[in-house]
Amino acid sequence: MNETDDELLKFDAHGAAPLPATANTAFVDHDGARIWYAAYGTGPTVILLHGGLGNSGNWGYQVPALVGAGRQVVVIDSRGHGRSTRDQQSFKYELMASDVLAVMDRLRIEKAAFVGWSDGACTALILADQKPERVSGVFFFACCMDPSGAKPFVATPVIDRCFSRHRKDYAALSATPDQFDSFVEDVSRMMATEPNYSAEDLAGITVPVATVLGDRDEFIKPEHMAYLARTLPAAQPITMQGVSHFAPLQRPEQFNREVLGFLDRI
Repeated sequence: MNETDDELLKFDAHGAAPLPATANTAFVDHDGARIWYAAYGTGPTVILLHGGLGNSGNWGYQVPALVGAGRQVVVIDSRGHGRSTRDQQSFKYELMASDVLAVMDRLRIEKAAFVGWSDGACTALILADQKPERVSGVFFFACCMDPSGAKPFVATPVIDRCFSRHRKDYAALSATPDQFDSFVEDVSRMMATEPNYSAEDLAGITVPVATVLGDRDEFIKPEHMAYLARTLPAAQPITMQGVSHFAPLQRPEQFNREVLGFLDRI
């Protein structure tokens, strides 16, 4: 596979590659929401957590590569995203981390590695902090652990195309297909105010963490990622060349190579 989609033209028009077929898919009822998941393959488990406003279908280029490398892969739609529902609770990263733990319990997964993209990275690292015995490592791609790590928002054609695809996917998958705008407002409120980890908090996270950022990222300050790499005790810093916040879609082969390298190291 050598797909490239630097401008997200293909993603906007068609989405990522389709997820493989699987019979191992269901909902888990947890804390006022129904959380959708799907599992593929056999072997050591890696859980993929998508970014804010997206859904598990955004991992269509990653699932086959990981299964082919001998991994069991689990994808989860975060609460309120994709096929998963939500109640009236505010979006919270800690709440979404507890949803992930509920899926792990349902699947009887004692311990897993995590690949988190944007909001999914925060969720994974919070779970690593709260339940380190359940997390073997976190591939932390393109997020910040306090609001100061985010760049001021500047719209670009690439961001607009990603947002366009998210709107279409939400209409197709959600149990509340006409509520996309309020959904965006609620998720954006969480992004603007959470998480709020101090240097001391980060220093207590002892699992291996790859701190990964594209050199063209639109949202995250590179100096914040450098701070995470200095502060997390078992950090493995990675800068991906030629990609932005959307590397899993823009250069899947490059992204998958970094993920598999991290998983092999841990």
